[in-house]
Amino acid sequence: MTYCVGLMLDQGLVMLGDTRTNAGFDNISCFSKLQKFHVPGERLIATLTAGNLAISQAVLNMVQDGVPDPETGQVETIYTVPTMFRAAALVGEAVRRVHRTHGDAMKQQDVAFDVSIMLGGQISGRTLRLFHVYAAGNFIEATADTPYLQIGEHKYGKPMLDRAVTRGTSLIEGVKLALISMDSTLRSNLSVGMPLDLLVYRNDSLDGVVEQRMEEGDPYFAMMRERWSNALSEAHRQIPAPDWLSP
Repeated sequence: MTYCVGLMLDQGLVMLGDTRTNAGFDNISCFSKLQKFHVPGERLIATLTAGNLAISQAVLNMVQDGVPDPETGQVETIYTVPTMFRAAALVGEAVRRVHRTHGDAMKQQDVAFDVSIMLGGQISGRTLRLFHVYAAGNFIEATADTPYLQIGEHKYGKPMLDRAVTRGTSLIEGVKLALISMDSTLRSNLSVGMPLDLLVYRNDSLDGVVEQRMEEGDPYFAMMRERWSNALSEAHRQIPAPDWLSP
């Protein structure tokens, strides 16, 4: 399993994912689920993936090699698409092509065609956008009402995001909230694990990208986990007792 989260804020983009892959209880490996496609001064596109690793790797290789547009036949890559919407459509078409190639064989082996891809970024002259591409190749977009997306084991980290994230949240606060969301998932699901890969992109910069890998024992993440746990413990102690319950 995995957990990945993306925040689309007025100031920019925050994308965070774990690195654990699990092909059985005795076959756990570490693979980065965060990929960056950067042309300095022209585009910054990043992806996070969840689900079957072989499928996601095939899709990401295909969008770099090129996929014909089903309407025009023109070959496009992640480096040539003119808009982020076309980038999401390109990834969706690549997912469908991988399914046509491998779907039947996987079904015969009782292997589910399971993949989710988060795609965010900006192309010069265009707006910052964030999408979630499903296994059918269709996709949705983060909006002002819901300025974040999650893939993988998302239920544990969702409550914090619902309460605190808005489009006006700063990049720094967005990073904190993404890490707190990840911490909640790490504590509740053993199939999600360190290290963590983080990407922070400043809106309209095209080159203003910060990448950070947080290994087990990372000082900042450890400090944040301890402070958040202490703050939660103190918060519930400060809530008055119900008047219908005797001490």
